[in-house]
Amino acid sequence: MTKKRSESVPGAVEPAYAAIVNLTESLCQQHLTDEYATLARQLAATLARKRPSPIMRGKPEIWACGILYALGTVNFLFDKTQTPHLRVDELCAACGVSKSTGENKARLIRDLLKMYPLDPNWCLPANVENNPMIWMLQVNGFMVDVRQMPREVQVIAYEKGLIPYIPADR
Repeated sequence: MTKKRSESVPGAVEPAYAAIVNLTESLCQQHLTDEYATLARQLAATLARKRPSPIMRGKPEIWACGILYALGTVNFLFDKTQTPHLRVDELCAACGVSKSTGENKARLIRDLLKMYPLDPNWCLPANVENNPMIWMLQVNGFMVDVRQMPREVQVIAYEKGLIPYIPADR
């Protein structure tokens, strides 16, 4: 399920974090959305809090590209039927990074945080309603889409923090 993540970072990592976030903010403003900018800040903060923090090594441009590339993979940014859409080569070029470098850094980030397509933890808020990974729950040993269950079941799932809102109330 999507959840609010802290954007606080240790003081020693703050300069590297700030450099990365400045780049992701600029790129998101030019090519993506505010939702991508928010997730990019949260992802950069998550990486900054790792011990030892991987963002302390390497160029901010490469980290910014890797972060946006990883988020783009989760949210299908590279699928031309999606909005927003950006090709991989366009994203990497906008970051000033080669495609292979951006891809390698994104893979490192995805592996480190165990990210995958439709990952509920890194899903854009606009995609929550249509993300089946958020709504699939195990009930009495069976996988069900909680959106198809009675409201009472949805309330229980919401109260346990398993879903972001009660679909029957929307």
